[in-house]
Amino acid sequence: MKLDRKLRMGLIGGGPGAFIGEVHRKASRLDGEIELVAGAFDINPAKSKEMGKHLALNPNRVYSAYDEMIKAELALPVGERVDFVSVTTPNNWHFPIARDFLKAGFHVMCEKPMTLTSKEAKELQKLVQKKGLVFGLMHNYTGYPMVKLARDMVRKGDVGNIRKIVVQYPQGWLATALEKTGQMQASWRTDPKQSGAGGCVGDIGTHAANLAEYISGLKIAQICANLSTFVPGRPLDDDCNCLLKFDNGASGVLHATQIAIGEENNLAIWVHGEKASLEWHQEHPNYLYVRRMDKPEEVWKRGNGYVGAYSAGAGRGTRLPSGHPEAFLEAFANNYMNFAETVKCHIAGEKPSELALDFPNVNSGVRGMLFIETVVASSKSKQKWMPMKK
Repeated sequence: MKLDRKLRMGLIGGGPGAFIGEVHRKASRLDGEIELVAGAFDINPAKSKEMGKHLALNPNRVYSAYDEMIKAELALPVGERVDFVSVTTPNNWHFPIARDFLKAGFHVMCEKPMTLTSKEAKELQKLVQKKGLVFGLMHNYTGYPMVKLARDMVRKGDVGNIRKIVVQYPQGWLATALEKTGQMQASWRTDPKQSGAGGCVGDIGTHAANLAEYISGLKIAQICANLSTFVPGRPLDDDCNCLLKFDNGASGVLHATQIAIGEENNLAIWVHGEKASLEWHQEHPNYLYVRRMDKPEEVWKRGNGYVGAYSAGAGRGTRLPSGHPEAFLEAFANNYMNFAETVKCHIAGEKPSELALDFPNVNSGVRGMLFIETVVASSKSKQKWMPMKK
């Protein structure tokens, strides 16, 4: 779908010193289909204005608060106002901001986790359905081409019936009380009022769970979880260990931690089926390892023609020839690419393709919140296994 213009983006969050907002700004514009035209970048109006000036935006489109932005954008002609907003604030602001922009008729891209509670998540789900708008959730790891290749290998039956899934996400950056030094990212992520009921499980455990369900096409059905807090005085978990049962009977292991010294962002997954096993590592994302019974190990390399020939999704998400690495920003950009095409189709009154719809949505957000709440409840309970909340 082609419009005769770029999509107009508004950004909520991403002010001075922010990490994820900067990533959204860069990734959304990578393919030249989106331009940033407005924003409310910080809860501090002065910092929001500072960021707007840094980005050379029209001062009249740089707002002190998101509700001010909604009113001002609605007052503009339809041909000038933003087409969608990206919500990149701490978790506690996701729900009210996304809700109010949806109610005002704007499409939304939101950081994960989508809300603070599953009740809020389901409210957003109903609102998206009612308004008929496009809602994207930035589980960025689903955007990697080799993750899409792995998913398509499962879909086409190459792996066979899945028996076991092992997924991990170890980090080490919160091995000390970094939040007490005033470091912004650590401060809000370890604060229950801003982060929600889960610390490590909400921040990175949800990524691991989402990746397992995305590649396998299965749903987590039961969880046996243990959450731990190793840094004294920290009110939220910094270590998460889960046994999983999937809806086809497969077993699983999920562990995520932020206190593993020396680890950076070592998200990885192993999928074991009756016919083959798959292995993928986020820190080396251009390779997918495939192992079949009594055959040599296969190493599928991103950018080669055989990848795109096998998986249209992987081919679509590849920008560079083989040997030129693509990684984090490109994965983000792939979700934005598909989200943007879906928004364009909505504007034009056309039906988006299956490839365009390949990005995490509001339903993924509900799954994420149900996962967090089930893990927290399981960890507190004496019950061995707990069914996934609904």
